[in-house]
Amino acid sequence: MRICKDAKITGNIHSFETFGVHEGPGIRSIVFFQGCIGRCLYCQNPDTWEEGAGRTVSVQEIVDKIDRCLPYIVSSGGGVTLSGGEPLLQIGFLRQLLSACKNKQIHTAIDTSAFYRLSDELKLSGLLPLVDLFILDVKAVDKNLHQRLTSKTLEQVLRFITLLEDNKKQYWIRYVLVPEVNDSEQDLKELGELVRSLHYCCNFEFLAYHTLGKHKWKHLGLDYPLKNKRPAVLRDIKRAKQLGVFN
Repeated sequence: MRICKDAKITGNIHSFETFGVHEGPGIRSIVFFQGCIGRCLYCQNPDTWEEGAGRTVSVQEIVDKIDRCLPYIVSSGGGVTLSGGEPLLQIGFLRQLLSACKNKQIHTAIDTSAFYRLSDELKLSGLLPLVDLFILDVKAVDKNLHQRLTSKTLEQVLRFITLLEDNKKQYWIRYVLVPEVNDSEQDLKELGELVRSLHYCCNFEFLAYHTLGKHKWKHLGLDYPLKNKRPAVLRDIKRAKQLGVFN
């Protein structure tokens, strides 16, 4: 059955994963959007940065892929997660795709760093009814460190959190822990204070920094900025939880 109201709307995606288990509840199809205006120093996928690259697809093409995964999506209580790159950069396509998923009663999630264009800020509210869960990647809670790590302002991320809180939307927060970069005692205490102040953040998780995407930087002819930093290990995560008072 055709579900797209406007077949002229297309989007650019990087890839599609049929069996994800870490990007929301249950087993999920994951659509990785192409394009990101952030420049995170530890980005695993710098090949998703360039806007307008990747594959140009219609909503119907994506829905057809999702349909083939529906048996195990439904049986596991899963859904569809739209990730990136940064999915909020393609608001029109994103809205159409979310609407198509909701018409099929599929649980929807958006994995984002809140690196949207400020000119699109007013459009974000229109997306909220179509999204069951946001997964927000917070890079740092010190504004200067956040700017250095991502090239984007912390203020924009905090405004996005305020939008979710004001609209009583459920969301997760994830924090990539990078040893000797964003794991100082002060960083972690401020992070804990932020998370404890939130009412609709229903899950918080530390992610251990790793260098598995380092080869992509080399392939693209880019110098990897954190080449002298070690990956995070279990003891780093345990320390972070204790300092931030996360249980």
